[in-house]
Amino acid sequence: MTGYYTKTFLKYDDYMTPKSAWENIQHLIPKDKVIWEAFYGDGKSGEYLKELGFNVIHEPVDFFENNLGDIIVSNPPFSKSKEVITRLKELDKPFIILMPIIKINTSYFRENFKDERLQIIIPRKRIHFTKTINGEKVKDWKNATAFDCLYYCYKIELKKDIIWLE
Repeated sequence: MTGYYTKTFLKYDDYMTPKSAWENIQHLIPKDKVIWEAFYGDGKSGEYLKELGFNVIHEPVDFFENNLGDIIVSNPPFSKSKEVITRLKELDKPFIILMPIIKINTSYFRENFKDERLQIIIPRKRIHFTKTINGEKVKDWKNATAFDCLYYCYKIELKKDIIWLE
């Protein structure tokens, strides 16, 4: 079992969110909501959001069996994207999730959100994640992620549907 505390994630899903990923969008995250950082990982992501002044629930609980907070701000494991997207639609609460660009073109994303207003935040540059195995940072790991991610937003009410970060 990986650090996500969800029953079936794979070892290669242990890519942790750098603080800069949340710093870059902190001005776009609602300040008056309790954030559920729904995927525990190494626990740092929730700490980063708290350091940025947000009220955060970040506990090692299963995303598919819980419903916490007012808004989800998270980087979910990519191997379970279909299940995560389906669960997000089922919860029907605001979210900002960090996922690869290619996910927007999947049938499951389309089926769940084709009739909904999604907004997208485009990072200024590629986000480089930290690789861990069993909670330990991989020795000699080079933070050189080979794909681009977007922040997918639902019910966030950003001023524009596409926001390009500076």
